[in-house]
Amino acid sequence: MAESAEDRTKKYLDLGHSEAENHAKTQLELYEKRVKDTSSVTNVISEFFKTNLIGFAKHYLRSRFGAKHPYQAYPRNGDSGIYKLQSSIPSREEISIALLSDWASDTTESDAVANLVSRYSPDYTIHMGDIYFVGAPKEVEANFTAPYSSWYYGASGSLALSGNHEMYSNGNAFFQHLLPAMYAMEGEVKKTQQAGFFCLENEHWRIVGIDTGYTSVGKPFLEILSPPDCHLKDAQIAWLRDVVKIGDPADTRGVVILSHHPYLSAFREEYVRPGEQIKVLMGDSNRPVIWLWGHDHRLVIYNMFKNGNGPVAYGRCIGHGGLPVEIRLPDLVDLNKINYYDTRVRTVIGRHSLGYNGFVRLVLQGKKLTAEYRDLEDTCVYEECWTINKENGQLEWNVVDVIPGLAVR
Repeated sequence: MAESAEDRTKKYLDLGHSEAENHAKTQLELYEKRVKDTSSVTNVISEFFKTNLIGFAKHYLRSRFGAKHPYQAYPRNGDSGIYKLQSSIPSREEISIALLSDWASDTTESDAVANLVSRYSPDYTIHMGDIYFVGAPKEVEANFTAPYSSWYYGASGSLALSGNHEMYSNGNAFFQHLLPAMYAMEGEVKKTQQAGFFCLENEHWRIVGIDTGYTSVGKPFLEILSPPDCHLKDAQIAWLRDVVKIGDPADTRGVVILSHHPYLSAFREEYVRPGEQIKVLMGDSNRPVIWLWGHDHRLVIYNMFKNGNGPVAYGRCIGHGGLPVEIRLPDLVDLNKINYYDTRVRTVIGRHSLGYNGFVRLVLQGKKLTAEYRDLEDTCVYEECWTINKENGQLEWNVVDVIPGLAVR
């Protein structure tokens, strides 16, 4: 009997963020597939323990105590990691980019979002991290590389960042299976993504994808004493400083930062360290950045904010790509961080009120950058735009449209 969409969604409700739980869920997926593909299964309990728990234990111990995949950085294979933005239609001046985070769940909702993305035919598609449950090869295949997978590959490029879930398998499938399928076009040449970070740029904008996933998972026991802070590794810092030259005062283009982990959150942990590292590279400049991230499974527009010693940022959480969007209000003390939060309820499963999945469509046209936050029913929930002042690098921001949700002024 085929698994229903509701049953599939239930697997992700109350999903914890421990590595052990996600490994167990992965093995359960394999077990259920075995049952479904077998015409006659007897002694189901013993089969469960044999195919699920033993497999889980091996996978968990190997990943938990094994070495991470070697870090990959630029230059690599002659690639600098900086790619010129280009339209897939030469006569069209605008460039469109679809951003999805926490999408790779192989749910009915994630398929609906991906199919909607394909209707817009963006030039670029970017997955901003978390392949569920543990970023294993089969999960990469199901979501991205199999002929039946629903991920849309942009004609000009398709790129990926890692989240913590990819690192639950030490990043092996991310580096060995997903990155080889990702690319950016340079003219007619397809350049395979070589590292878990990148920069897309034109004369007005720079879109910088940073890797916060590699350092998001620590070693057993040690991470209790010293929780991971998602810091940027030295090789990535060197690339931002020497290749991207993100601190060049003469470069007044608008900067958009993409990451998996949140610079700011009103719901869960927030990770200040990457922002502090970027601010050191940017120097004394008071220029704001636009920063979009995932990890929190919801759509939240934050007020312009400076977190710790990081940069002033227009922060946006877009972690609603494919996981159940569980609607809950933040603590009162955090309400002042929020400008808008999509609190609409799409369905209720048990005691869970679930919101709308979706993606972000960025449109770059000259000095103007527009962000459309679209749900799986193609409703534009929130639309905003920024205009870059090339004389001083400052941003002019305007809200174009918004539908009812939790708006805090």
